[in-house]
Amino acid sequence: MSHPIYAVYAIGNALVDSEYEVNDAQLQAMGVSKGHMTLIDADRRAELLSHVAQQQHGRRSGGGSAANTAVAVAQLGGSAFYSCRVADDELGMFYRNDLTANGVATNLSPTNAPSGQTGSCMVLVTPDAERSMCTFLGSTAQLDTSALRPDAIAKAKVYYMEGYLAASPSGLQAALLGRSIAQENGVALAATLSDMSMIQFCRTNLEAMVGSGDDGLDYLFCNEEEAKGWSGAEDEAGIFQALRKLSKVVCITRGAKGCWLIQDNEMTSIDTTPVKPVDTNGAGDMFAGAFLYAVTQGETLERAARLANLAAAQVVSQYGCRLTPDQMKEVYRRFSA
Repeated sequence: MSHPIYAVYAIGNALVDSEYEVNDAQLQAMGVSKGHMTLIDADRRAELLSHVAQQQHGRRSGGGSAANTAVAVAQLGGSAFYSCRVADDELGMFYRNDLTANGVATNLSPTNAPSGQTGSCMVLVTPDAERSMCTFLGSTAQLDTSALRPDAIAKAKVYYMEGYLAASPSGLQAALLGRSIAQENGVALAATLSDMSMIQFCRTNLEAMVGSGDDGLDYLFCNEEEAKGWSGAEDEAGIFQALRKLSKVVCITRGAKGCWLIQDNEMTSIDTTPVKPVDTNGAGDMFAGAFLYAVTQGETLERAARLANLAAAQVVSQYGCRLTPDQMKEVYRRFSA
């Protein structure tokens, strides 16, 4: 079966997001670590849901970090493929249909989903716009090499790995096999560090995804907190020295301060137009998607970073981790102007 050339082939978790607005006292009462992602089991999920049972959140959406990135690429007009795993349940059907509706090709089909529960993520948003995520992996914990489509990887421009897969032995194995297939076919490699918890608890696995030297990445994405956590440095020079060795291009997002771009042993600051933050969920995913779309369309790295800053600013100024197609068109119009 022949595939079109994909701008980005991504692999990551399949999670259906549900957002809830909570205050810091509620977060504390729930025993949730603020600003980070925590893995939970079904019992803990039921317990947490009881705390927000009265709340009409009404914001269920397809999620998963790399999925959000793939959707951003597709909304901007690029072609994207997403490898993931869902269960044969209502959430799984919702997730598959959501990818299709957003123009993202996938390994999922209506007939091959295993039994079980599709993964889900409770996103708890505090008034300061910080998001704390409690993730029940469900069937995505069994993501393995069967989700890969080697012929599609071989014809992609960029192969993108979600750092959260460092927490899953079979997911990591799948990401690394896909990485090898991409390398064999001259496909650019990209990854995100995803979360401080991955750096703290799964660093060795993350290092396998990132690689080093000739086996390193072409594009690496992280935020400033993750850059500090990885490098052990608090200052710009220390971060630069540690991260420049990991990838040909490193993008470090910095919220209202825009981003740092590391390339050719230089670190450049790219500013952004500050917005009133409402919900930071999905900002890094959006940045990566817009950036990779731009570079696969031949834009310079600085122009790609400017588009990514614009798209990320738009997504943090509202609830939810994605934009509508119309919002994305408006972001691109402003970038072009």
